[in-house]
Amino acid sequence: MVCGVYHGSARAVLLAVAVALVVGVGGGAAQQQQLSEKFYEGSCPSVHRVVRRVLKAAHRADARIYASLTRLHFHDCFVQGCDGSILLDNSSSVVSEKYARPNNNSARGFEVVDDVKAALEKACPSVVSCADILAIAAKVSVELSGGPRWRVPLGRRDGTTANITGANSLLPSPRNNLTILQRKFAAVGLDDTDLVALSGAHTFGRAQCQFVTDRLYNFSKTGKPDPTLDGGYRALLAASCPRRGGNKTALNDLDPATPDAFDKSYFANLEANRGFLRSDQELFSAPGAPTAAIVDRFASSEKAFFRSFAASMIKMGNVKVLTGGQGEVRKNCRMVNNGS
Repeated sequence: MVCGVYHGSARAVLLAVAVALVVGVGGGAAQQQQLSEKFYEGSCPSVHRVVRRVLKAAHRADARIYASLTRLHFHDCFVQGCDGSILLDNSSSVVSEKYARPNNNSARGFEVVDDVKAALEKACPSVVSCADILAIAAKVSVELSGGPRWRVPLGRRDGTTANITGANSLLPSPRNNLTILQRKFAAVGLDDTDLVALSGAHTFGRAQCQFVTDRLYNFSKTGKPDPTLDGGYRALLAASCPRRGGNKTALNDLDPATPDAFDKSYFANLEANRGFLRSDQELFSAPGAPTAAIVDRFASSEKAFFRSFAASMIKMGNVKVLTGGQGEVRKNCRMVNNGS
């Protein structure tokens, strides 16, 4: 059941923004203070309206796009910070992150980012960075799916390099256990609450069969199913993802209850051992998991989940940002401005 949009306490959201800006993540406090919710107030006041218009149009043709764009922001920030590096194509100076294992034939939404950038270049040329476009697109995508609202700090600059090695090693994997997930989140300054809250983005979107077949048939090379996987749900997934002759790229709802709505049902799924990915179910079922209590809290209170998700998105969005004279504002999100 979709419970609508939780706007939350304005004081709580503003406090979360203040903490994120003053404390900072992965950079100095002075650097983080350059981010501001009002960064484009004078230079591009229509930025949020333009992004929202383009995303709504894209969603009419692709119901998955909101989840895909939210994931792009996540995959950008975990690799050398929120600098738009995931958007860069191969060139003479760039080895694109798009072909890293976690992104290849999986990360999507790049054409929509191109459309947003083109619309913003028309409205306010060379003003809005691609890194900020990803942050705004994630925010708008969550809101339009029924999720929380927050005021996203802006002013990021775009990086001029990509890091395919980092994308291969630093991004959380759907097959990671809880210990590895905690380590990867801690590496970018995020804690257990952030891990559970941000994983809650799997309340919408789809995932390919290849990311669940080991849980269905050969978990940890035992030749048996994952014992934490509910039997009825396993049978349902096995019909979609057969052991032999199936399409490994066939799509499945991450949240079968409300697949396109941003709500708390993801956490109820975990409590019922119906998490699609191992990395999801680990949050609740790993032995002695300190994250299980957080899952229970979010399962019982959508308000608590929404508030934590908004705060964690702000915190993640501050990871190693470039500001001021650092980086550049790309004219084309797929290439650096010198074209090489």
